[in-house]
Amino acid sequence: MQDRQAGPFDVVVVGSGNAAMSAGLAALERGASVLMIEKAEPDLAGGNTAYTAGAMRFVYQGNDDLIPLLADPDDPRLPRTDFGAYTAQTFESDLLGFNDGRPLSREQRILIDESGAALRWLSTQGVKFEPIYARQSFEKDGRFVFWGGLTLATHDEGFGLARAELEAFTKAGGEIRYGCPATGLIVEAGCVVGVETPQGAFRAGAVILACGGFESNPELRTRFIGAGWDKARVRGTPHNRGDGLEMALALGAKPHGFYGGCHATPMDLHTPDYGNLDLPHGERKHYRKICYFLGLMLNANGERFVDEGKNFRNYTYAQFGRSIMEQPGHVAWQIFDAKVDHLLYSEYRFHDAHFVEADTLDGLLDRLDGIDRAAARRTIADFNAAVDDAVPFDPTVKDGRGTKGLPLPKSNWAQAIETGPFKAYPVTGGITFTYGGVEVGEGGGVRREDGSEIPGLYACGEMVGGVFFNGYPGGSGLTSGVVFGRRAGYGAAAAVRASKK
Repeated sequence: MQDRQAGPFDVVVVGSGNAAMSAGLAALERGASVLMIEKAEPDLAGGNTAYTAGAMRFVYQGNDDLIPLLADPDDPRLPRTDFGAYTAQTFESDLLGFNDGRPLSREQRILIDESGAALRWLSTQGVKFEPIYARQSFEKDGRFVFWGGLTLATHDEGFGLARAELEAFTKAGGEIRYGCPATGLIVEAGCVVGVETPQGAFRAGAVILACGGFESNPELRTRFIGAGWDKARVRGTPHNRGDGLEMALALGAKPHGFYGGCHATPMDLHTPDYGNLDLPHGERKHYRKICYFLGLMLNANGERFVDEGKNFRNYTYAQFGRSIMEQPGHVAWQIFDAKVDHLLYSEYRFHDAHFVEADTLDGLLDRLDGIDRAAARRTIADFNAAVDDAVPFDPTVKDGRGTKGLPLPKSNWAQAIETGPFKAYPVTGGITFTYGGVEVGEGGGVRREDGSEIPGLYACGEMVGGVFFNGYPGGSGLTSGVVFGRRAGYGAAAAVRASKK
């Protein structure tokens, strides 16, 4: 195609997911003209956002902080709802729990400190929220009790978030072009002044890379995360192949964060290689399988390999998804009995959920292809004998109902697998996003190894390293996208404004 010069625009944003939209909205708010370019066509645009459940983790003190954010502040359940509080100290402790002894990073401190303000700002952009009753609360004594510090998701989940942000962006005057991947950065005198695309060269005062990590690139997954990760199912878009990251590194950006880490999750063994936006938006998360805390997970050797009740599932699923990838054949089985069937999330009753069922435990194990049946029978028998029946089962708290005498305990929610019918769900490891990225300054500018910033180049979202290490508390990823997206948008707009004086 004949190269042409378009614009000029103050800011070009590469990508159209939650972080990109937050950056674009912030830049527009500060008076910049903004072009957003998106590799995908409209049906697959929005990065990973549309594939998510829309949950966001942020600091709040109680119900009064949440109700102004709700799409329906008159929901009749609210007077019977205990949201609790989620303090900055709790958020800090939750993040430190995944840091493998590392102190809180600068990026994590920013995430904590700006999380509440970011959610309130997003609500002023037309994004509304709803309580996650179905997945984050249990009804107890006539009240809805929320657990795990995660209370709100965007209205209509990730699909609703993507739609609301796009509407806000275009209404504010932003322009978006689809089928328009960035193929290179335009650099003049050491300053980034635009992007190259198949649709031409788009010049701008600043470029914001908000085009995701490298989770959709099997070669980069293997290089940075390890052998076998080319086999992981990608929960989201096929387009996040690390293009923006490689462009930034080629210009001397400082690699930052833990490249060996990723947001993983247990997935249906028969899940597609990439997320499926052809499903109704409420079903896109249904290939995940994260109710393991109510049962057991066994590998092909018939052995347990994680403490299924170590913590609430929104603190463990990213780690346990990775653990499954480390098992023989990258496969495991989640086993439940009838006592908990009514507590399993809708993803276990999804029309495309794969499972086997039998009236007896022996009958169930006989139907599991590839598992060591004799070892599995011993594992379950030993587990059943170790359950502490003296402690009541209570899924609304870490109930301390564990096992005694097992080398690998189950710390909470332990119940004997003894009541038929029994079900087993085959699972593998999925990947949502990667943790390694680049370092950014206070205004989102991409830093070099010496700490200086590459003029004209900004980054946000999965491009920012140092936010997560060996796991992540659920809902933090979208919040991080808003926090660092808003920073990059404000920073880019300020730099363009200053250059015009």
